[in-house]
Amino acid sequence: MPRAHLETDRLILQRFTRKDASTLDDAIRASLGDLNQWLPWARMDYTSSDTTAFIRESVQAWKENRAWDYSIRLKTDPGRHVGNISLWTVSKLGKISEIGYWIRSDETGRGVCTEAVDRVLEEGFAALGYHKAVLRIAVGNDNSDRVADKLGFTREGVLREELLIRGNWVDHSLWSLLDREYRALRQSGAKRR
Repeated sequence: MPRAHLETDRLILQRFTRKDASTLDDAIRASLGDLNQWLPWARMDYTSSDTTAFIRESVQAWKENRAWDYSIRLKTDPGRHVGNISLWTVSKLGKISEIGYWIRSDETGRGVCTEAVDRVLEEGFAALGYHKAVLRIAVGNDNSDRVADKLGFTREGVLREELLIRGNWVDHSLWSLLDREYRALRQSGAKRR
């Protein structure tokens, strides 16, 4: 199981608790216009009860060791929720994980997501022993594609009609990074932040 609290130079990544409901809800509401086109849960009629249900499910997933959701916060403003990042196992046999993330609209373009994904990759490869990490990114979500590219992921192809979002089937790019590639990038310093 990954650690419940991770840090980077600028960020705190921590497991959700019920106390996070209002700050998470605030971040979602501030970003719904952008998130709505990429994520099926980000409906324009999203409510506070949806936030409460997410946190309840997240706490349960941690207990069952099946998925690990983190709140992303800046060390300079730890009371403000700036995004989510999640890690889960896709294949135990293949030691494959998947990472999902979003950043509130007024924090994009500042490297927060890249830094958070990098930290979760470190936890996944070093502490949990994953062999491969994957990202599935909606085609057209250029900001998320840039995060994958900056961190050295390889775009493997397109998953056709991967997810139903607002009544439309959306294609997703599949990106992957192997543990040895991650280690090589870290050693060479080639990875950009």
